[in-house]
Amino acid sequence: MAPPDTRTKILDAAEHLFAEHGYRGTSVRAITDLAGANLAAVAYHFGSKAELLAAVARRVIEPITAAQRAGLDGLLARTPDPPVAELVGAFAGPLFDGMPAGDEGGARTSRLIVTILSDPAEEARSWTGPDEDTVRERYLAAFGRALPGLSPEELLFRMRGILAVTAVDRVEVYHRPTPGCLNPLAGETARHWAITFLAAAMSAPPTGA
Repeated sequence: MAPPDTRTKILDAAEHLFAEHGYRGTSVRAITDLAGANLAAVAYHFGSKAELLAAVARRVIEPITAAQRAGLDGLLARTPDPPVAELVGAFAGPLFDGMPAGDEGGARTSRLIVTILSDPAEEARSWTGPDEDTVRERYLAAFGRALPGLSPEELLFRMRGILAVTAVDRVEVYHRPTPGCLNPLAGETARHWAITFLAAAMSAPPTGA
């Protein structure tokens, strides 16, 4: 196997450091030092630190987004109005697949998603592209049909909650594994538990003013 090129080394280093320290807590010099590259390489390959974060986020999120899209397509091919539990499974399932328990890469992906959701830096919230926006809007519409009593704003809040709960759970499992949790059966059991919990949370009555 050929060694990774400079661009890939920078992406790998940036993913590791952004996940650990956030956007503002990570300097370009720290990234290039870890990657074994010179400072100019970030500007050459990505243009800026913000564009580097966007590239890191897309590399991690795009496979998850593609699986979420495929899951929703499969549900809608069977019925125009899938139930909440199936929508949650299609939306949350790829997060478990992309962040497997006991896997350091999965834990790093989890930490990166938590960082994207919680980092106060504007750059951490402005990386999404049309694919991510389209999938989010399609799920928002499907959840809206299944839960007509909820406002779009509260639906979107609850969808962000699915991302946050799943990502935090995957980080916790990696750092403090419980006995037997790393075998495939237990991993699938955790997935079922999470989907049951998240479906109940999504289905809760609208929050009063």
